Amino acid sequence: MKRPACQSFYATAASPMTRRSMLRVGGLGLLGMTMPKLLQAEEAGKARALRQIAPKARRAIFLFQFGGPSQIDMFDMKPDAPKEYRSPHSPIRTSCPDLEITERLPRLAKHMDKFTVIRSMTHTMNNHNSAAYYALSGHAPPTDDQRLRDSLDLYPAYGSVIDHLAPNRGEIPTFVSYPHVIADGSRTPAQHASFLGKKHDPLFIPRDPNADDFRLPELSLPDGLSTDRLMARRGLQGIVDEQARLMEISAEARGFDRYYERALAMLASTRVRDAFDIAKEPAWIRERYGRTTYGQSCLLARRLAEAGVKFTTVYFSPDIGGRRMDSGGWDTHGFDDTRMYPIVENYHLPITDQTLPALIEDLHQRGMLEDTLVLWMGEFGRTPKINKNASRDHWPKCYSVLLAGGGVKGGFVYGKSDKTASEPAENPVTPEDLAATLYYLLGIDPTAEIHDLQGRPLMISSGEPVLDVVA
Repeated sequence: MKRPACQSFYATAASPMTRRSMLRVGGLGLLGMTMPKLLQAEEAGKARALRQIAPKARRAIFLFQFGGPSQIDMFDMKPDAPKEYRSPHSPIRTSCPDLEITERLPRLAKHMDKFTVIRSMTHTMNNHNSAAYYALSGHAPPTDDQRLRDSLDLYPAYGSVIDHLAPNRGEIPTFVSYPHVIADGSRTPAQHASFLGKKHDPLFIPRDPNADDFRLPELSLPDGLSTDRLMARRGLQGIVDEQARLMEISAEARGFDRYYERALAMLASTRVRDAFDIAKEPAWIRERYGRTTYGQSCLLARRLAEAGVKFTTVYFSPDIGGRRMDSGGWDTHGFDDTRMYPIVENYHLPITDQTLPALIEDLHQRGMLEDTLVLWMGEFGRTPKINKNASRDHWPKCYSVLLAGGGVKGGFVYGKSDKTASEPAENPVTPEDLAATLYYLLGIDPTAEIHDLQGRPLMISSGEPVLDVVA
């Protein structure tokens, strides 16, 4: 079955200001096009481009499962495959008649009528950092190298692109991420704004929302310090920054001025403080999500979506995992015994089966699911064939992702894998296609351009939206 082509009504996004256009401002002034008018024209062009696609989702929650969950043990089970491929678990029926999932996710099974499952995700990056960068940005890394390091040459996070093209107005941040910085040896790229500049970085919260003392001191003024005094300090800070800027080649990319201004706006914002005050949630709601870091992080994501945050990234774990039994990501081939990767049995699946359905049900009951896109995915899947240690290794050639709400069909399966979940058999979907779909659902033209540090135009996605999953 041929995937439908991207519709042709996309408008060309207005290009942001380049150095060349800045130099032309003087000449344009002779024609009545002053700098303010030029900037207004640019913003109007952006708005016109964005209006060409009616948004299905007002906001998105990205649940990133670092380490790589197994497709064949969760959402693309092959009970008729040879024994060395089959999951040790059995499939069960779900609220979607056409979809079976693992018996270890019985609560989630009751909500699969609200999900689209893409079973044909595919790429070629076998290393965690390379594959995770691909998943977090929608752009292939320059090389499949576990030593891939964060760099201003690499693409920004989804939320930073959204903050650049379609930012919130006012004190509510566009992009929030927490509670971890993920890394496998070195910090994984695409967790921030990269060459778009620090002003488009996420509001990053390196704290555990499950902690009894969870609070955000950055959002509370110190005793005896008024907002007026803080503004005065801001003026002094500006002088210091100006001196530092003279010594910084990458000052334009850093955007500290706007970063500080936004921080000050949040300091004075009751709405922002209230959004992060998870202690206001009833105890039964908190228990429903699970009193774990991930569970409370997902509850906080719902609160932020309610407050107007446009893109929230929740990282399941700071690392890929390993030999631990009660923490870490989805990497499961480090065990050297005959058990079926016990961290999945004892930790990953129980948490997933409590928290993910709680989030979906909560959004649905509050009338938010229709315009809140939830994306659940890792950087790749696991090898279909079980290895000698009763586990599975990295496998980017075919894996599954989940989407719910935000204009996505419910109870829908897109794509098909072969008989062992080794390769896509129908409708392969690349990370570029998934990125284009994400932007499309949020009302952003996937062909819109951003500019790197040299002023070169770069499309935010080279993929095509998977329109078959759109309701």
